[in-house]
Amino acid sequence: MPHWLVIDLEATTDDGGWPIEEMEVIEIGASVVTRAGREVDHFQRFIRPQRRPLLTPFCRQLTRITQANIDAGAPMVQVWQQFERWLGQHLPKLEGWASWGDYDRQQLEQEWQQKKLDSALARLPHMNLKQQFAQARQLRRAPGLNSALQLAGMQFNGQQHRALEDARNTARLLPLILKV
Repeated sequence: MPHWLVIDLEATTDDGGWPIEEMEVIEIGASVVTRAGREVDHFQRFIRPQRRPLLTPFCRQLTRITQANIDAGAPMVQVWQQFERWLGQHLPKLEGWASWGDYDRQQLEQEWQQKKLDSALARLPHMNLKQQFAQARQLRRAPGLNSALQLAGMQFNGQQHRALEDARNTARLLPLILKV
């Protein structure tokens, strides 16, 4: 049975946002799911940012990620090695990977390039579930994750703006898009 990997990232930011070039990943959440949306396995880690190691008050409030969480995290290079080892066991069954919107793909590609990281994800197709959901529902504007869940008759489970919870909630919409 084929699986999908759904990824969500949390990154450094401040009120009003930062350009993607200035953002660094502080949390990764990933859920391997069947085409029907059933979780098979998951991965979550905090990542210690290098350029701006102190989280802004806005970022802490938005994500509920504490400075202690980040300080206890490892740098991206180390976490990515852990992620790739974890991912390796699922690669034979993966059809591709997905995220809500294109930000997560762009942020990962930037991190891979800046830190000279190799990733199996770079060789798998990526699906922008936000865009696919909007097309499937014939919406003029792609909704945010919470709005999409509501349109699908679902409630958000867990805390918004936390990587694993966001990935799991995104995965719940996958069957609607894949028409399972």
